[in-house]
Amino acid sequence: MIEVKVSALAIDQVTKTPIVFLKEVDGDMFLPIWIGPYEADAIARGLEKEKLPRPFTHDLIKNILNGFNINMLKIVVNKIENETYYATLVLEKNGELFEVDARPSDSIAIALRMNIPLYVEDDVMKKNGTSIELDSEIKKKALKEHLKNLDLENFGKYKL
Repeated sequence: MIEVKVSALAIDQVTKTPIVFLKEVDGDMFLPIWIGPYEADAIARGLEKEKLPRPFTHDLIKNILNGFNINMLKIVVNKIENETYYATLVLEKNGELFEVDARPSDSIAIALRMNIPLYVEDDVMKKNGTSIELDSEIKKKALKEHLKNLDLENFGKYKL
């Protein structure tokens, strides 16, 4: 399994459908997953750690799990069939592990609220992942831009 994090939410310009990008924590591979607008909103609220006056669905699930002392250990995007991704919530109660089938978008929204790690099975990433490689000219331009914006008082403050 490959640990990932939510790196971006975007809109597919062709289909006008939201996409969540899961990026390897220790690598350059991305897994794009097309999701619905409500799921994208729930993920965005989870990323922002937005506190709402009343719980939305994913907050309610978190509250139920916590109320019954069920620990969510991780979520795993574990397969793709007919262009549909599947995920599993890995839960623990009193030392007993169990798994619950779920949509990746819902799993991600819950995991963000509970600060739970996200994983993608190796074969799913190999089959559908992509890497965004930057050539050396783009890297040089990005570094120049970054250096232009640095405050001189911060030089020497950070160790490489």
